Amino acid sequence: QLQLVESGGGLVQPGGSLRLSCAASGFTLDYYNIGWFRQAPGKEREGVSCISSSDGRVYYANSVKGRFTISRDNAKNTVYLQMNSLKPEDTAIYYCAAKLGLISDNPPDFGSWGQGTQVTVSS
Repeated sequence: QLQLVESGGGLVQPGGSLRLSCAASGFTLDYYNIGWFRQAPGKEREGVSCISSSDGRVYYANSVKGRFTISRDNAKNTVYLQMNSLKPEDTAIYYCAAKLGLISDNPPDFGSWGQGTQVTVSS
């Protein structure tokens, strides 16, 4: 059974850093495009970053460009999201998701989701 488990969330002060992990089980991440998404209270789920399975291309939302870095370690079957210079507006539940085929940052395109990890940026 295909499973994704996020970890690494928590409470951090503005300007701080966190590294989120997305560990896969039941399938090999190598063949999947992986996306990170977030959802803040009262807002729609939005794409944060994604990484291609085929050539490692990465994409970032404008709001996180230059601050977040997505990477994958196929040997560990894990994708990471390094988040630096965090801002209060980054507060949300962060989810990772997997899809085959073309890379996308559109949540409905992804069929497999983790349970999410809470990130709170506050002083």
